[in-house]
Amino acid sequence: MYDTLIGPVRVLDGSGAAEFQANVALREGRIAAIGVADDAPARTRIDGRGPNGRPRVLSPGFIDVHTHDDTNVIRQPDMLPKLSQGVTTVVVGNCGISASPVRLRGDVPDPMNLLGQEADFQYPSFADYTAAVDRARPSVNVAALIGHTALRNNHMDRLDRVATAAEIEAMRAQLRDALAHGAVGLSTGLAYASAYNASTEEVQALAQVLDEYGGLYTTHLRSEFAEILDAMQEAYAVAHHARVPVVISHLKCAGAGNWGRTTEVLASLEKAGRMQHVGCDCYPYSASSSTLDLKQVTADFDIDITWSTPHPEQAGRKLADIARDWNLPLMDAARRLQPAGAVYHGMHEDDVRRVLAHKLTMIGSDGLPNDPHPHPRLWGAFPRVLGHYSRDVGLFPLAEAVRKMTGLSAARFGLRDRGLIREGNWADLVLFDPDTVMDRATFDTPLQASAGIDGVWVNGELSYWHGAATGDRAGRWLPRQGDLRGGFALLNG
Repeated sequence: MYDTLIGPVRVLDGSGAAEFQANVALREGRIAAIGVADDAPARTRIDGRGPNGRPRVLSPGFIDVHTHDDTNVIRQPDMLPKLSQGVTTVVVGNCGISASPVRLRGDVPDPMNLLGQEADFQYPSFADYTAAVDRARPSVNVAALIGHTALRNNHMDRLDRVATAAEIEAMRAQLRDALAHGAVGLSTGLAYASAYNASTEEVQALAQVLDEYGGLYTTHLRSEFAEILDAMQEAYAVAHHARVPVVISHLKCAGAGNWGRTTEVLASLEKAGRMQHVGCDCYPYSASSSTLDLKQVTADFDIDITWSTPHPEQAGRKLADIARDWNLPLMDAARRLQPAGAVYHGMHEDDVRRVLAHKLTMIGSDGLPNDPHPHPRLWGAFPRVLGHYSRDVGLFPLAEAVRKMTGLSAARFGLRDRGLIREGNWADLVLFDPDTVMDRATFDTPLQASAGIDGVWVNGELSYWHGAATGDRAGRWLPRQGDLRGGFALLNG
């Protein structure tokens, strides 16, 4: 007797292979059988056909490799922004910022404030954090990176300088402890003021610890603007020194003067990939979002304010309009709003498409769940890849879109028995209509669930069904499993 039988469905198994039609059976949280008979005994039967009688697509659950959901998986365990997209696993701790291990020395430093308020940082050790995730039982699975900025915060009196040898050793010890408790690797956010003054040698010294555990290194580059190629070389050097894989976070060419350079950027990535293990993630939008950074304030493109501590009433407005109302220069208005968050419409669509389509690219939302007026990627990234970029634009076949969000991501992050529809794998699954799946979140109205996601199973439990969470939260903490170098392959010359 199976617990659940789903079918008939068009199976896209996450490997990039062509679809096939089958019934899929689940038992005890795993995929028990593929291709079972229509009348196979099951406690619950899910008709995989749409109103037109055509089978819908069943794929592995989507893996969001770039999130800032660190505290939200505990505080808001329903995780509706992700579950409603078909996301069944999130990787937290990106861009050098993580909720643990953290001991604050006063106010939450920028950009760690993207993760929450002072009261939300309650996890001085990584074991404290994983225990809290287990207690919360979120609706999605959780794997975690350790943030370089979080480690700097724990051991340095100021973040605008290079760490001393003693401080680096203290950070290494804390990173080692986290890796021993299942962290998947180290992330940096070297573009931020809190880490910009860290030397390459400081980062290399930390990354060396990853080699002991088979972890990986992910990085928000020191620059995504004119100096991006130099920043990429630094990332390769860190990973080569530590003998570990590197994933470049939200790869982009930012700033109007940088548009079109993704041909150079991707050539650099491919060249490095012939000698070491490299990859990248990307979100499917031509606008970025983070804290309001004075270095990025410009009149070259629109900047939307998403939150402001001294002026919360300005959330959702353009910086240029706020400056005009206040009769101030753009930079002065930005200073008055700080601390604040912003969306920067600073990329070219051609560059976005070029990176999205590349064979080394995984999909990550980079959504900011604590923004009151967030970038629409928080609610819409994965259906946008399926609907807009695959179906409507034809950027890549649907099977390749699914691979970039499932099998490739699981291999890179060592998520064993996930990311592929295989007998014996965990039953993280998404049932969707390929003809109607589409993001509905926009920059003006970002808090909107996507269309066309019919059902989501997490560890075999039906967690989302036709527009609503079922209340069955079945996510779990996912410790690192094995040496992550095995999920990367060197490119052919």
